[in-house]
Amino acid sequence: MPSFRRRDVLAAGALALAMPREAAAAPAVRGLDPRFADVIDPAARPETIYSGGRWCEGLCPAPQLGGLVFSDVKANRISVLGPDGRARTFRDPSNNANGNALDGAGCLVTCEHRGRRVVRREPDGGLTVLADSFAGRPLNAPNDAVLGPDGAIWFTDPVFGIRQPDEGVMAEPAQGARRVYRVSEPGRVEAMTDAADQPNGLAFAPDGRTFYLSDAGAALQPEGARAILALPVGPDHRLGPPRRFAELDSGAPDGLAVDRAGRLYAACEDGVRVFDPDGTWLGRIATPRAAANVAFGGPEGRRLFVSAGGSIHALDLRVAGR
Repeated sequence: MPSFRRRDVLAAGALALAMPREAAAAPAVRGLDPRFADVIDPAARPETIYSGGRWCEGLCPAPQLGGLVFSDVKANRISVLGPDGRARTFRDPSNNANGNALDGAGCLVTCEHRGRRVVRREPDGGLTVLADSFAGRPLNAPNDAVLGPDGAIWFTDPVFGIRQPDEGVMAEPAQGARRVYRVSEPGRVEAMTDAADQPNGLAFAPDGRTFYLSDAGAALQPEGARAILALPVGPDHRLGPPRRFAELDSGAPDGLAVDRAGRLYAACEDGVRVFDPDGTWLGRIATPRAAANVAFGGPEGRRLFVSAGGSIHALDLRVAGR
């Protein structure tokens, strides 16, 4: 999702990171439903584990790569935050990389704005292009990716990366829609849905039967969509009709994550909002700035990482991620 425009719209494996620092502002854990107590200690406070970035995104715990992988989209760099709390450069330049995910073999998959492609990092450090076009035309600007229950990589392709000059190369969209795609092998790209105006974060329910998708159209136009959609997943991996799972009254939803019980965690203007599988808004974990991305990691999978502006925060939950 874009950083420049979103600032106007949104805000006017095992890994344990050491030497944490308290967030500059004291973020609040606010419960709206008694069930939120099953998720987090009401007295918990996020810790700032990294600061000094420009726009942090693409959180991906990857112990085999040395820690928490993250993209700084505007700085055109991918870094790894190690257990010692130090960030080391992983790819520079990164082609204005945004979303990161691990595939079934543990290889890092990255969405590039500038390259308008999705690439896989091989064990030898080389890059394999998984997707850079559909129907003979360039993609828009791949934004976020997730490993599907079918073993394929699913990714979103909005236009943010070709609309912000410091996040890619400005261009007119070559695609007639902003879609979610599925890629099962390099070059085999399937369009799965164009239900969202600007598809952004994405996640699957633990049983693989529900696909969640952020529609962040409001990040580009005030009257645009600001909703999270839920789509049924059929046995052939096809998606059924979307329904509005949640809708925001301001800002726009960004990155998504799911815990083992099926609760949905959404990066939003006021922090991370947590929803029960039935759609009930359970509560919020506030961040000093608008949240952009969320991911589970830590020794038991209970550590929640949140990127917000140029910083990354973390806190331990009572539940583990999917």
